[in-house]
Amino acid sequence: MADARAGAGTVTGPMVRAWIEKSAEVLAENRKYLTELDSPIGDSDHGNNMDRGYKAVVEKLPEGDDIGAMLKSVAMSLISKVGGAAGPLYGTMFLDGSKPLIGKTVVSGEELAQFFADAINGVKKRGRSDVGMKTMLDALAPASDAFRAEFAKDGDMPASLKAAAAAAKQGMEATIPMQAQRGRASYLGERSIGHQDPGATSSYLILQAFSDAVEEAAK
Repeated sequence: MADARAGAGTVTGPMVRAWIEKSAEVLAENRKYLTELDSPIGDSDHGNNMDRGYKAVVEKLPEGDDIGAMLKSVAMSLISKVGGAAGPLYGTMFLDGSKPLIGKTVVSGEELAQFFADAINGVKKRGRSDVGMKTMLDALAPASDAFRAEFAKDGDMPASLKAAAAAAKQGMEATIPMQAQRGRASYLGERSIGHQDPGATSSYLILQAFSDAVEEAAK
């Protein structure tokens, strides 16, 4: 079993497992909130879909501390259980990010930064989208940038993930004045302005769960 604390500049298998389990808890707690956000600009199902998907994620999570294997399992469960665009997008995010991490029980800050980069590139390609289009990328991309910048300062993993979560929150809030350019919300045109993107919101919640899980493990 890998040391759950390892070093201040690493993430371990137990930390990733705790992140996944905490994400499931947070998404269950925010199921109604995410659905309310999705109601005016989507299919009113994002909260239910993400909650259902992460329940399946936890049930199917493999034993052991192989970080890449766990993240790949998350991808497969989300692709099979989450409806709409969220399943393929989140599935691609975790699948593409997991590939270099297969077999690893501890990952460095540099490897985690690459995970974020690979995950974001996967979402961009799958969704044919980019930052500024009122999607989950508006939370993920700033988080990735903030993580990389903070980790470069002193290599502190909890501080870097905290910075990433804070940037994701700002990115999420920045979707409110945007006009949607992808997904069902794009059909509304200017009427999509004034609504916070549900995908950016669930992305923020997942990243905040990551920060909380690592911070708790590092105590």
